[in-house]
Amino acid sequence: MRKHLLWASATLALVIAACGGSSPTSQASPTSTCVNAAAAHHAYVVVQHQSGTSVQKCVGFAGDTIDGQSLMDQSGVEYQTQTFSYGKAVCQVDNEPAQYSTCFPPNQPTWWTFIEASGAWTCAQTAYTAVTLHDKEAIGWRYVLTTDPCPTPPPLAKES
Repeated sequence: MRKHLLWASATLALVIAACGGSSPTSQASPTSTCVNAAAAHHAYVVVQHQSGTSVQKCVGFAGDTIDGQSLMDQSGVEYQTQTFSYGKAVCQVDNEPAQYSTCFPPNQPTWWTFIEASGAWTCAQTAYTAVTLHDKEAIGWRYVLTTDPCPTPPPLAKES
């Protein structure tokens, strides 16, 4: 019985360590692994939810740049888009909102896109599909209700 309890406790500890949990703070936490980690260059996806919790993912790439679409697709971060006359818009990231019928509902939060280069965020001036990132740069998402032309960005990416 004691050996069974020890084995069950060890298994539970491994499951908890492997699954982790979302941080209650607004700081992005580096991921322990990076998709294609052996690649010469790395770019990041940083997602900050309306609650303030954040998620960071890393993607390695061989060329000089990676486009926003490829970065999002390879990162493993869940996201949903809707196509408009001007291109794709992001309606859902990392399962927020849980459900939606309209990508930009009036008086509701929406996803804002940011680009991090040289350790500073700027509001994206193009759709995420037109973004080109270099080594150690990031695309950031923040889910907020705002009328500001550029709300406060998510936390900076941390190299993993």
